Amino acid sequence: MGFIKYAFVCKPDQSEALLGLLSDLPFDSFWEEAEGTINAYLDESFAEAEITEKLNPLREVIPFSLEIEKMEATNWNAVWESNFQPVQIGQFCGIRASFHPSFDPPVTHEILIDPKMAFGTGHHETTSLVISMMQDLNWKGKSVFDYGCGTGVLAILAKMLGAGLTDAVDIEEPAYENTLENVENNGVGEIRVYHGDIEAVPKRTYDLILANINRNVILASLEELANRLNPGGVMIISGFLKADVVRMVKAVEETGFKIRQTRENNQWISMELEKHL
Repeated sequence: MGFIKYAFVCKPDQSEALLGLLSDLPFDSFWEEAEGTINAYLDESFAEAEITEKLNPLREVIPFSLEIEKMEATNWNAVWESNFQPVQIGQFCGIRASFHPSFDPPVTHEILIDPKMAFGTGHHETTSLVISMMQDLNWKGKSVFDYGCGTGVLAILAKMLGAGLTDAVDIEEPAYENTLENVENNGVGEIRVYHGDIEAVPKRTYDLILANINRNVILASLEELANRLNPGGVMIISGFLKADVVRMVKAVEETGFKIRQTRENNQWISMELEKHL
């Protein structure tokens, strides 16, 4: 499945405000390439005319130039091998490809990820944020659900931290296939991986849920995620921007969650939530 890249250019001092306005539209993700340059990505199934109609009023608030480019599904394995450098989150966790040497000095948890056509390498701020939050939780014997698993890196780390029953799901077939491979390569034991949306996963409840996706999917899934989390359970969500915080706080509190902490990295946000007893 392909996607469409919308490349916005505005005055550098207006980029944060523009990012906030764009976050209200159904873009899947954003990348601030440089100050004043924002790339927004949208599944090709969306009608371009519909999005353009929504963008025109924004241009009157913050002037910007725009280039639209249709992108085919990318061979992320080739990109990975040509550009990737190992990722390290303190001494807690390191993520590398199989062709990289082990970390020296060693990290506590070393994960091998060869992403092929799937996302979730650890480079994005949201993945690093979630991993940093995972460090402070008790995973021993806990049941875990990785919702939107990408390469499976978070589910794999959960198993390394002692998690018990662990499920993972992704709607993209390359992500599903890649997670299966990465689970096997890391030798962490059984992770049940499903292809599809949240309904593809058998109805059961979990002690811990990881949802590093994007704002729109999280908002649409909050009620179902709450139903799948045990009372007193913890959920970490990420994939949304600082400009979305007010909206996200309102949504999670209305769904019955208490916010235990929030972390930020380059305007990307991660929240640790607890389900009320």
